[in-house]
Amino acid sequence: MINSIDFYFDVISPYSYIAHKKIINYKKEKKIIFNYKPILLGGLHKLTGITAPAFNKFKMNNMKKDCQLVADKNNIEFKWNDQFPINSINIMRGYLLIDNELKEKFIDRFFEAYWKNNKDLSIEDNFNAILKDLNIDNNYFFNGIQNEVIKNELKIKTSEAFDKEVFGAPTFIVNDKLFWGQDRLEYAVDELRI
Repeated sequence: MINSIDFYFDVISPYSYIAHKKIINYKKEKKIIFNYKPILLGGLHKLTGITAPAFNKFKMNNMKKDCQLVADKNNIEFKWNDQFPINSINIMRGYLLIDNELKEKFIDRFFEAYWKNNKDLSIEDNFNAILKDLNIDNNYFFNGIQNEVIKNELKIKTSEAFDKEVFGAPTFIVNDKLFWGQDRLEYAVDELRI
C-alpha cells in the first residue's frame, strides 16, 4: 500500500510555502512520506499556456489577501514578498544539486527567507547568507547549478509534471490522483486511507 505523496512545488509559489509548512506538521503527526518534486513554475505555465496570477492585477490582489487569510487560519508566519515574483531557477536547481540530507533544511530556509522574512533573494548577499548558514560552499553551489545535468534534471522534472497534467503549484499526486492547491493536501492525505 502506498504511504507517500508526491509534492510538486516551486519556491516562488506562496501556496507551495503554505503547503510545505502544513506538510511539516503532517510529518510530525503521521507516518507519511512526502516526495518533494521541484519544478519551474514559469516553465510549467509556458507548457500549459497559463498566464500566472502575477501578471493579472485582479488575481494578484486577491492572491495576496487569500495567502494571508490561509496563513493566518493555519498559524503560519507569512508576509507577502515585496519583490514578487523573482526568478527561482537557482533555488530550484540548487535543491536538485545538494545532498539529500540537506534538502529539507535547504528548501525550508529559502521558503522562509522569501515568504516569511520578506528577503529579496535576487540580492546576492541575501542569497549567499542562506548558503553560508547551511554550510554550502558558494563556488560548489553556483558552479553546480550551471552543470548541464542539473539544468536538464529540472527541465525533465517540469516536463514530467506536465505529462502528469500538473498545471500549478502546489500539486499533490497519490494513487495516480491529482490534487491541486494547498487546500487539497488534506484530500491527498485522505486518499492514503491511513
